[in-house]
Amino acid sequence: MKKLLSIIFIAIATTAFGQNQINFEFGTFDFLKDQTEVNVQLKFDNVLFQADNFTEAQYLERRKAETLAKKNAGAWQKWEEAWGNFKNTEYLNYFLKGLNGWSKKVAFKKDINSKYTLIVDTKWVYAGWHAGLVAQEGKLTSDLIFVETDNPSKVVMKLQGSEILGKKTNKDFTMEYGRIAGAYEVTGKELGKAIRKVIK
Repeated sequence: MKKLLSIIFIAIATTAFGQNQINFEFGTFDFLKDQTEVNVQLKFDNVLFQADNFTEAQYLERRKAETLAKKNAGAWQKWEEAWGNFKNTEYLNYFLKGLNGWSKKVAFKKDINSKYTLIVDTKWVYAGWHAGLVAQEGKLTSDLIFVETDNPSKVVMKLQGSEILGKKTNKDFTMEYGRIAGAYEVTGKELGKAIRKVIK
């Protein structure tokens, strides 16, 4: 039995490690060696949701129907407002938290004037689920694109965070947007770890 449990644990750990990876598509981090700050933007356009690849409109319509069936219009309004806040502000804040926790030589900030800008282009989201004592973290796939701020068509490096598994430790984890935020934070963390290996 102990041997079986060990095998199961190793399999789970290997799967989680394999999910949380940053894939390098082209370029290197060398351009960051003489930089102290980088601007960061989040794109949330044409995102696909869940295993069924729903559009955002489809996902929200399903979520609205579920909420109205179980609660009321006020509950849906509150959820919709929170969703907008996370999409417009908190997802980027969580990403920056994870990234700056590991990138010590270069500070990543929003709305600053810097030579380079990192665009976090969200491609796919899995919202996970929460059922009291058990839960499934959110997942995130995103393109991570470094461009020249004054000439955004000039891409200096491109990476992808592929199905990054989020973390459970945030105050909004019981809600979809909280679980998705956790995936942004881990994506930032994994990128920061990759940068730290080069920019020391």
